[in-house]
Amino acid sequence: MGKEIKEVKDLPGVGTTAAEKLFSAGYKTLESIAIASPMELIEVAGLGDGTSDKAIKAARDALEMGFESADKLAERRKQVGKITTGSEALDELIGGGIETQSITEVYGKMASGKTQWCFQAAVTAQLPKDKGGLAGNVLYIDSENSFRPERVSAIAKAQGLDPDKILKNILVARAYNADHQILLAEKAVDMIKEKNIKLVIVDSLTSQFRAEYIGRGKLADRQQKLNQHMRTLMKLAEMQNCALLVTNQVMARPDILFGDPTAPVGGNVVGHASKTRLYLRKSKDEKRIAKLVDSPSLPDGEAVYRVTENGIEDM
Repeated sequence: MGKEIKEVKDLPGVGTTAAEKLFSAGYKTLESIAIASPMELIEVAGLGDGTSDKAIKAARDALEMGFESADKLAERRKQVGKITTGSEALDELIGGGIETQSITEVYGKMASGKTQWCFQAAVTAQLPKDKGGLAGNVLYIDSENSFRPERVSAIAKAQGLDPDKILKNILVARAYNADHQILLAEKAVDMIKEKNIKLVIVDSLTSQFRAEYIGRGKLADRQQKLNQHMRTLMKLAEMQNCALLVTNQVMARPDILFGDPTAPVGGNVVGHASKTRLYLRKSKDEKRIAKLVDSPSLPDGEAVYRVTENGIEDM
């Protein structure tokens, strides 16, 4: 009989030094090792090829990971929470609100109202569950220096909430480059449990990556880094049962001759990781249109809403 595996340091081939490196890189649980790729463990802890494979297999065996009956998955889906957008039409479009256990992505041109979704959700996530919230706190990764406490305060007041309390429950970090943004997402794992975090916001997901990795020669590197970032965010959502809301920029597609020639940045790397994708468009005055582009369980559709001083509202 081998040693019972309960912690990362119990895994075969993982000594004290390797365990410390894994721990500092955010691999603190058997679950985090079990869903990692061998290359991740080789890079962060210096494990050999064979050792990383063995460690991952041992973690999976200890957790009895593999096939499970669909009724267990259905039971897990019952734990999914939803955060209201502030608009009944939008909530209906996305199946009741911004879901936990997955990534919701909103993308659009400048001034389409992407950051307003972030401000709104940062307030409504703190509402009680019977009012459309998750009674939790918020982590806000700001890569464009666009977080505005005064906008959050105005939305909170409109909801009849104390703006000071709402702001105290939003933990904001400014991401200064792509690597810093990746690091902040990795650090979020610890904070989620400690601070009762129910919503993690990244605004914007791709701006730092676009700024640093310029030109076709850098595209593969950029996509690899972005893929690493998306994997971290997916793990946060799924393993911590929190909601992930990310904003994304758009780029022009010259190959599209008819219809809207814009597409979200990040290609399939972002597209496959984001379970719910919404394309936002600005209309006249306060009017906005959200188009549901992709969802695993909902039909495509559109909702019309408005953005006012009070936040997101129905028309």
